[in-house]
Amino acid sequence: MEEEQLIQKVLAGNTQAQKIFYDRFASRMYGVALRFAHDREEAGDILQEGFVKVFSNLSSYRNEGSLEGWVRRTIINTAINYYKKNLKHRSNADIDKIVIYEKSDDVSAIDQLSAGELMKLISELPDGYRAVFNLYVIEGYQHNEIGELLNISENTSKSQLARARAYLQKRITNK
Repeated sequence: MEEEQLIQKVLAGNTQAQKIFYDRFASRMYGVALRFAHDREEAGDILQEGFVKVFSNLSSYRNEGSLEGWVRRTIINTAINYYKKNLKHRSNADIDKIVIYEKSDDVSAIDQLSAGELMKLISELPDGYRAVFNLYVIEGYQHNEIGELLNISENTSKSQLARARAYLQKRITNK
C-alpha cells in the first residue's frame, strides 16, 4: 500500500490500516526507544506512548521528508519527554562524582563487540549520559539542540558526551 493511501486510511480510522502502519515502523522505532530507555519495559512504554502521538498527530504530517523520519522524530521527542518526566523519580548520581576514565588507545576491543553488546553497554550509561550520547552520536543532533531538548546548557551536553565516551571506552577495554 502506498504511503499516502495508508495515511488516508489511518486518518479515516481504518483499524487494519493502523495495524499495517504500526507493523511497518514498530520494530525500528522500538530500537530507537530502547536506546533511550533504561530497560525493555520502559522502551515498550515509550513506543506505545509515541505511537499514540503518531496516530493523534498524523494529520499534521505534510508529506515533507520521509514518513519514517517524521515517526522517528515523534518517538525521539516522546523518549526525551519520558526521560524528563521520570528524571525526578530516579536516583541520580552527582555528575561530578562519577568517575572519569582515562582514554585508551585500544581500538581493537570495539571490533570484538557485537552490536547487541554495544547496545547493552550504552543502556548501562547513566540516564543523562545516555540521552546525550544517543542524540549526538546516533541521531546527529548538535550540542545546542540537545541543550534545548533536555533543558541543559550546551557545555553540559558536551561534558556529558565526553564522560559517556570515556565510560564506554573503559567498559569496552575491560571486557
